[in-house]
Amino acid sequence: MNEFLIILGMAVVTLIPRWLPVFIIGRFSFPKRVNDWLGFIPYAALGALIFPGILSVDAGNPSTGLIGGLVAALLAAFRAPVLLVIAGSILTVMILKGG
Repeated sequence: MNEFLIILGMAVVTLIPRWLPVFIIGRFSFPKRVNDWLGFIPYAALGALIFPGILSVDAGNPSTGLIGGLVAALLAAFRAPVLLVIAGSILTVMILKGG
């Protein structure tokens, strides 16, 4: 029973910060400029999560990861399918690492 209450408490503590903004922000109308700015947040967060991994692909040679990331960015800029972007960056890194 004690474990159940701990899990329930963790679920509540996790859900409150996720659901509270949904109910609060839904009541307000933001200017178009603010909505445009908020639209970039997921991309910025994704970049912040991915970029450190790009630099750590090859600890001795960070340019390997940067080139792989550049290939992925170029493929994405040409609107290639996501799987092709992933495969292209992986293949680039594999070729550069010699494996």
